[in-house]
Amino acid sequence: MNMLILFLAPLLAGLLIYLVPKARNGSFKLVLVFAGSYLFAITVIHILPELYREYAEVELIGLFVLLGFFLQQLLEYFTSGIEHGHIHTHDHKGHAHSHSHTEVSALVLLSALCVHAFLEGGMLAQPQSQAFHSDNNAILLGIVLHRAPAAFALMAVLSDQLHSKRRAIPYLLVFSLAAPLGLFISEYFVEINLLTETGLILLYALVTGNFLHISTTIVFESSPEHHFNAKKLAVAIVGSLVAVAVEFLF
Repeated sequence: MNMLILFLAPLLAGLLIYLVPKARNGSFKLVLVFAGSYLFAITVIHILPELYREYAEVELIGLFVLLGFFLQQLLEYFTSGIEHGHIHTHDHKGHAHSHSHTEVSALVLLSALCVHAFLEGGMLAQPQSQAFHSDNNAILLGIVLHRAPAAFALMAVLSDQLHSKRRAIPYLLVFSLAAPLGLFISEYFVEINLLTETGLILLYALVTGNFLHISTTIVFESSPEHHFNAKKLAVAIVGSLVAVAVEFLF
């Protein structure tokens, strides 16, 4: 079921480009703020405490969280922030790009996005010893909430870059498959004892660093020049409260 959700959520969100060719800037940013605040809250109240509770070498956990944070920074060099909903389209007048150059650029973008999605899917695998006592529904929801806007942003960018929504669909399909593939491979590695309990915990820590980078970037970028915006603050608080409710009430 988790694999199906991980596949369908970005696929359907990306296909919304046919119904909503251009996202309304204000509404889209509020969706991103909600997703970012939920992801940040669930990382702080669920994932980090679980990691430090289950693994004695807390310094190593911190090291992998830091590594994941800067890994995400590196990936965003190639993705231009599509993970947190950045939609950068360009005016093509006076800029003639070859077909091969465009395809290579799109493939680099897709590859960087898929690395992150693959790691996210992998962290949902469960060790055979069931070291993580709580289920992964809260984390799954966080992944879905930020991958859906990312898929829409990916389709918006590639439709513009490739001059065709139809030509962008194969890229969307590959992106949608990355997280389920990460989950499938991780579960298989756990089953054959290639991915140990410690390895899975460190994978959690690595992706946690990714989450911290993405979620804080979303929240900070939603307020240019740090201007106070009551509506965005309210949405961020609601997103955090939803994370608290999911963690403690369900």
